[in-house]
Amino acid sequence: MADTHAHPSDHPGELGADDPIRLLAIRDTPLSVDEVFRAVGDDAAGGTTLFVGTVRNHDGGADVDALGYSCHPSAEAELRRVAEKVVADYPVRALAAVHRVGDLRVGDIAVVVAVSCPHRGEAFEACRKLIDDLKHEVPIWKHQTFSDGTEEWVGAC
Repeated sequence: MADTHAHPSDHPGELGADDPIRLLAIRDTPLSVDEVFRAVGDDAAGGTTLFVGTVRNHDGGADVDALGYSCHPSAEAELRRVAEKVVADYPVRALAAVHRVGDLRVGDIAVVVAVSCPHRGEAFEACRKLIDDLKHEVPIWKHQTFSDGTEEWVGAC
């Protein structure tokens, strides 16, 4: 007797999408969480994970007064490479990542990444991989000025 029930792996939604990279950008303008969330909408996704990184008022025990991000000209190409690796390693239906450059204030959004996958566990894992690899491999640098007048550069890679 033939098995007439579809197995989860038989459904095309269980696989990655043909072109899941929906939005990648490095911008000098304020970022929109809504834009990133809309970019990863997919009817075959059962889980969507979104991470928002904001400028905090302290680092390493010191009060942060100002912060600026700058990037290498290759940053967007490196961001694409990181996104493509996540897409290759997980069943991603949709992926989006945007990072801000320029001068930011405490509370401003510095980065937004999101991933949609067939299941929540995959979405969490893929999103974690995306933000971690973005922070470690994309050439974006943070310049912090502290309330005591000192400053430091923090390299992402």
